[in-house]
Amino acid sequence: MSWARIMTPLSGGQGDKAAVEAAAMLAEPFGAELACVYTPADVADVMPWMGEGFLGGVQTTALESLKEAAQVGEANARTAMASCAYARSRFVALQTPVWAGLSGESRLSDVVVFNNDPARGRGPLAEAFQQMVADEQRPVLIAREGLKVGGTIAVAWDGGKEASRAARLALPLLEKARRVVILAAPKASSRTFDASRLQSYYATRGVETELDILPDTGDAAPVLLYAARKAEADILVAGAFGHPRLQEFIFGGTTRTLLNSEQPSLFLSH
Repeated sequence: MSWARIMTPLSGGQGDKAAVEAAAMLAEPFGAELACVYTPADVADVMPWMGEGFLGGVQTTALESLKEAAQVGEANARTAMASCAYARSRFVALQTPVWAGLSGESRLSDVVVFNNDPARGRGPLAEAFQQMVADEQRPVLIAREGLKVGGTIAVAWDGGKEASRAARLALPLLEKARRVVILAAPKASSRTFDASRLQSYYATRGVETELDILPDTGDAAPVLLYAARKAEADILVAGAFGHPRLQEFIFGGTTRTLLNSEQPSLFLSH
């Protein structure tokens, strides 16, 4: 298996350079295309607030300011991409409707790369992160300091739908890893599962793994993070749990804990 297109949304802000570098690091071992997708604030989202009660001149000035900000942001995003110098980079500047364009780009990408801020609900790409995880159900990589492809990867496993999806979609990444450790906490799950089944699944695909059965606990997330650190994992693969509510994706407690941790980088799928 392989990945052919890695995508990273850009906002024109300070975090773009790190996001591009991380996405290029992920794309390089596969020779994949790197799509740097500039995702500006959408004028269409602002227009409803500028309906009744806004004078024509005020509305025009506000729209012009948004357009100018988008132009500056696009220039910054292009600079961030250029600073990386990955040969197979491609720049995409989204236009209104921005969210529809972002969805379309993600559907033709194998993985979407973010840095820490959007994953923690901060900055202009926070909504884009939730859109990718919840609405589009795309696999995302949250790149953190020390990200490395080809090192050690830990896979959180509970036999559930979300964990299974993440474990399957991460297979190209696991094939590049030096070491893969399956982390299972059966006592922290309401379901019954056999962790060795995932080990067999990987073995038939040429990926040798170690199995770490974690101790009894009422909260899986801290134990998973401790086990990932103990394994010196560069990336933790996990299912993203949450519920759509009032058009807002509400992450479950385990996922929130993983998102708020400092290390390691996360490969998530809902």
